[in-house]
Amino acid sequence: MDGLEGWPEQVKTMQRNWIGKSVGTELTFPLKDREDGLTVYTTRPDTLMGVSFMAVAAEHPLAQAAAERHKDVEAFAEECRNNKVAEADMATMEKKGVDTGFKAIHPLTQEEIPVWVANFVLTDYGTGALMAVPGHDERDHEFAVKYRLPVKQVIAASDGREIDVQEEAFPGKGVLVSSGKYSGLTSDEAFEAIADYLEENGIGKRTVNYRLRDWGVSRQRYWGAPIPMMTMEDGTQRPVPDDQLPVRLPEDVEMDGVQSPLKADPEWAKTSFEGQPATLETDTFDTFMESSWYYARFCSPNYDKGMLDPAAANYWLPVDQYIGGIEHAILHLLYARFFHKLLRDVGLVDSPEPFKQLLTQGMVLADTYYREDGKGGKVWIAPADVTVERDDKGHVIGAIHKEDGQPVVAGGVTKMSKSKNNGIDPQSIIDAHGADTVRLFMMFAAPPEQSLEWSDSAVDGAHRFLKRLWRLVNEQVAGGAAPALDVSALNDSQKDLRRKTHETIAKVSDDISRRLTFNTAIAAVMELLNSVSKLNDDEPQTRAARQEALESAVVMLAPIVPHICHTLWAALGHKDPVVDAPWPVVDEIAMVRSQIQVVLQVNGKVRAKVDVPADISKADLEALALKNENIVRFTEGTTVRKVIVVPGKLVNVVAN
Repeated sequence: MDGLEGWPEQVKTMQRNWIGKSVGTELTFPLKDREDGLTVYTTRPDTLMGVSFMAVAAEHPLAQAAAERHKDVEAFAEECRNNKVAEADMATMEKKGVDTGFKAIHPLTQEEIPVWVANFVLTDYGTGALMAVPGHDERDHEFAVKYRLPVKQVIAASDGREIDVQEEAFPGKGVLVSSGKYSGLTSDEAFEAIADYLEENGIGKRTVNYRLRDWGVSRQRYWGAPIPMMTMEDGTQRPVPDDQLPVRLPEDVEMDGVQSPLKADPEWAKTSFEGQPATLETDTFDTFMESSWYYARFCSPNYDKGMLDPAAANYWLPVDQYIGGIEHAILHLLYARFFHKLLRDVGLVDSPEPFKQLLTQGMVLADTYYREDGKGGKVWIAPADVTVERDDKGHVIGAIHKEDGQPVVAGGVTKMSKSKNNGIDPQSIIDAHGADTVRLFMMFAAPPEQSLEWSDSAVDGAHRFLKRLWRLVNEQVAGGAAPALDVSALNDSQKDLRRKTHETIAKVSDDISRRLTFNTAIAAVMELLNSVSKLNDDEPQTRAARQEALESAVVMLAPIVPHICHTLWAALGHKDPVVDAPWPVVDEIAMVRSQIQVVLQVNGKVRAKVDVPADISKADLEALALKNENIVRFTEGTTVRKVIVVPGKLVNVVAN
């Protein structure tokens, strides 16, 4: 995880939590009257002296052994197996359990501890068993109170405040109490001391555990790459030989919606191996399987000697910039990382990671509308079928169905989805305003990593901007060919426009290539066009500076609104299409200001703003400030105690 420097912290956190690395100890509690023991994993060995019961999953061997002796354990275990719940629901569901009758022996105190089957213990996490510390774990506390099991306090708060673990668990770290020779140690100190004791006495060991689940890659369906495995008549499974690869899906299939077409076509599955009949696997790979390495295949799409050409892959990879939805943060993006490391381990690529930088784009949001049906359910109505009344701030204050004129309920703004029927068909907007308007609105409405709220009025605003761009270019073209730019002949206003042009080129280049903030890039071009509009005389060098500004604006907007820019580029006198035009180059000299604006203050309050030569000295700037009529007016009758000059920014006169 530490190598993902160009990835959003949010995605790294999600993957880190999904992997779920934890450092703890694995230790074994001997079982009374049995030769085996109960092995558990804990991240809190400092609470070991507070264990009051053990808990195992319904599928644990000890639970199965108890079920053979006790009907109530058997019935409870069966209930747990038939009522599986998601791990996310464990915290809120009712905690239930049954005493197995077995006793575990505490490895430090030799105390006998009851072993229970509990519905909140997962078979596939850790060892399927846990040591319960009700005084310092909320889940264990709830269970212990329900079944009247002991609750012991073995951790006290570091700040000395009173804690009553009989009322509620104290899950935090602190200082050990009632823990024999470990009392007085901090939780971190006790972790190390107890872990050392367990290892020295062969009772346990330090262990790193992960929550990451195995990736189930098979699907019982037609689409997806065939899994290249086959089953022999004796039940043994073998990979499909290289000379029979690739396994291809049949094309003459019937989709009946009942079963996989591959299972329904036994003839397709028939094959042989070394003269013996065999059956091809009828499951296909999860589509994540292929999408986890397609980027590497793109480097050599015509290569036919293997998965990919290592030379080409190592030339192009890792991918410089990956853009994908946040919904893939812990599935596709994680699988792709594992797949890439596999490709590296078998010598097909050299790089350790598939993607250098990641941008997770936001979702598109839209208003929702509905009516309730006779059963209390909601029938969602498309925004296009609703007439909406809004207040001055754009909030919905009323809505009616266009078809019957009757009111509908505004359900708020949410992600566009089929289920809420609030998708906006871009074709209707394209028909009204053109594709460039839709593209400009979506790029300008929000930073790409944030959600975008669809707004018809904002779409209209994007259209007005493009009409303005069209007008400015065509007004320029109507005046005839612009003369060549003569930098030495520019007056101050012409220099200002040229400086604005190159400041915009610098900002847009950085916004698009490094920051990926297309909205601020568009805003910068809008500001440039404002400057173009203000300088509207017909001086030859004004027309030359305006030509440079408009050409730069068209090239910078071309990736966002390509259609209008293609036409305007030709109108500006260019024979080659704008897609082939070089990106504008920043002229650093053009951005050097001959004059700058300086703020003048009296006792920290702004009293004037003046334009001064960019190279004015501190002494001259101070003298100019003291002569300024506003400064004189606000210091009249006072004594000037100090004059603070910050070159290029401000002068503050301290007077009383």
